[in-house]
Amino acid sequence: MPHSNSPRNLLIFGASGLTGEHLLDRVLNEPTVKRVLAPSRRPLAAHPHLENPYGDAADVLPKLTGPVDTAFCCLGTTLRQAGSESAFTAIDRDLVIACAQRARELGARHFLVLSALGADPQSRVFYSRIKGEMEEALKAQDWPQLTIARPSLLLGQRREQRLIEQVAAPMARILLGKWRGVPVCLLARALWRLALEERSGTRIVESDELRRLGR
Repeated sequence: MPHSNSPRNLLIFGASGLTGEHLLDRVLNEPTVKRVLAPSRRPLAAHPHLENPYGDAADVLPKLTGPVDTAFCCLGTTLRQAGSESAFTAIDRDLVIACAQRARELGARHFLVLSALGADPQSRVFYSRIKGEMEEALKAQDWPQLTIARPSLLLGQRREQRLIEQVAAPMARILLGKWRGVPVCLLARALWRLALEERSGTRIVESDELRRLGR
């Protein structure tokens, strides 16, 4: 039975990525969802409920139109893919913050963001520090409802292989608690269930709870 309070107008940033693809497929098949706005760098497969403006983020963001009830952000890269610390920061912190601000301008009251296990603005680990700084900036935007998902290693088949994930995946499958890897199909399901929750303030959801919610 559809949830009586299901958001009808969704915005997904990062819908062409590993998690974003699974999330997009899921919400497009939800009977209560009326419209999914999913900006991307390249065109996505057409769907009757999908609006897909594409191009560079700087050009696309200002052109997005509402209404939006709930927004998801699944953006993320690696230091190797980005090419430098400044380029990584521009995507995983600054672009996420800009997307959240735009979603708020379009009327979204709930923002769900994909962060990472160990995110901490005081961390000596660059990756964890940037994720933590991103989280703190989103909290400062004073969202009515902010959900921060902190998965451990994502388990799924990417178009482009990431060496560190190929090496770490076998171990991540057998670790315990929040350190165990999260299959992206479970993560997408968990994000949707979290989107259906009605609460105020910020909720941080660690990896082990994400797996539980996604089952």
